[in-house]
Amino acid sequence: MSFDQLSSLESQPTNMRRRDDPHYTDDPEFQRLSQDLMSKLLSLASNVSKLSNQIALLGTKRETERVRERVQNLLEELKDSFKEVGEGVKKIQSWEDVSPSQKYTQQKLAREFQNTLTTFQGVQRQALEKQRTSASAARTALDEEPGHVAEDGAQFGQQLSQEQLRLASQDEVDFQESLIVEREAEIRNIEQGVTELNELFRDVAHIVSEQGEQLDMIDQNVDNTRTDARGADQELRSASRHQKNARSKACLLLLILAIILTIVILAAVL
Repeated sequence: MSFDQLSSLESQPTNMRRRDDPHYTDDPEFQRLSQDLMSKLLSLASNVSKLSNQIALLGTKRETERVRERVQNLLEELKDSFKEVGEGVKKIQSWEDVSPSQKYTQQKLAREFQNTLTTFQGVQRQALEKQRTSASAARTALDEEPGHVAEDGAQFGQQLSQEQLRLASQDEVDFQESLIVEREAEIRNIEQGVTELNELFRDVAHIVSEQGEQLDMIDQNVDNTRTDARGADQELRSASRHQKNARSKACLLLLILAIILTIVILAAVL
């Protein structure tokens, strides 16, 4: 069955399917949850693309405070959304007594979640690298600031007093220091998000792996059952042949005995 056909079947309302339809499901909760998760995954993919576009502006002339704020907000929102969807995916993966079409839906959701999360993790790493580079450059510039202050003081000494220059310089240093502290806090938040989502990815991958092992075991059991059934059938056929041969021998023996008895009786009478 093609993907389009299965999607069409999944999109049909439950009450529109016949019970003799192999894709019929009487579990509307599974259907509701799976459709909700797929919708959220599509939204996540769209937001990851938006985040990637914003991160591309970091470190360029188009970087602004507003861009940095959008990047941080999107990173935080996406991290929380992935955790929420991940819990839903884990829940639906542990659903019991699923039909073949539901099993396909489980696999599809797990695959889409892992792919989208992998993309987001790549974007996270890009943001982390750019933030680290930016913070390192700002720290280096701040360390070199005293040399610039001395030079500026010599150049503009006739216009400003040394005290005014020192105060202005200190204010700038304090401002730059606060920006660096803020960026380092952002870096820690991104690193924490990367760690949390790595754990979530491993959890989902582990569940999918366990399901794969279970499916392998089921397939193996089916094959074993098939082999046992064939062996039993062969044994039954062999037993049937033996029984037929035994009956044939018994009949032949009875016939011989009857002939001998008939000859003895005739000989006695004559």
